[in-house]
Amino acid sequence: MNEYVIRIKDLPWEEKPREKLIAHGPSVLRNYELLAIILSRGTKKEGVLETAHRIMDQYHPAFLEQDLTVDKVKTLYSLGTVHACQFIATLELGRRLFQKGREIHFRTPTQVYEYLKGMAYLPKEHVRALYLDVKNRLIREEVVSMGSLNSSPLHPREVIRPALLCNAAGIILAHNHPSGDPTPSPSDMEVTRKIKEACQLMELDLLDHLVLGERGYVSLKERGIL
Repeated sequence: MNEYVIRIKDLPWEEKPREKLIAHGPSVLRNYELLAIILSRGTKKEGVLETAHRIMDQYHPAFLEQDLTVDKVKTLYSLGTVHACQFIATLELGRRLFQKGREIHFRTPTQVYEYLKGMAYLPKEHVRALYLDVKNRLIREEVVSMGSLNSSPLHPREVIRPALLCNAAGIILAHNHPSGDPTPSPSDMEVTRKIKEACQLMELDLLDHLVLGERGYVSLKERGIL
């Protein structure tokens, strides 16, 4: 005998998340009810309220600092592709809007590390670029490469193109070493020099390049490589 799956349509009108939102506003809804509205529907085995409740029980704020992949979310929460995409999109939108509401300035490598330290635990190498205005205020950030700097060399144009689109004055690069050791490799240093030369041609400042690992970080600026 199959277990009974609770469907939103079976709930009393006043307990349905969307109807509660319309009648009373978002503040009266629990977190899982808000997520249920976004996910919209459940599966044959699990209603959307149960799915949303299960996700929120397992959710941790540190996810906002990570680059979650669809495959990882599917594995973490036993979700299908559509629900995983919806969840990641919700987190990313919230992160961007939260950052937009506050000014973020970077004046030291430590500040950059504190902002990006979640990258240190990613299973694959990611290169992230922070784009700053003349006051070192963050105006945009992008993941400009995924994989390995050795197997998939980072091309300067992938770093510079977003800078031109947002009229950035400076760029800070950061990438992680999944091995945990943040010591820059010869490839890291060579790629950094090439990007710096390209930035100079476009009158952009490459302010720093941080290598992050579980053991901390290394600033190529502090090492005298930039």
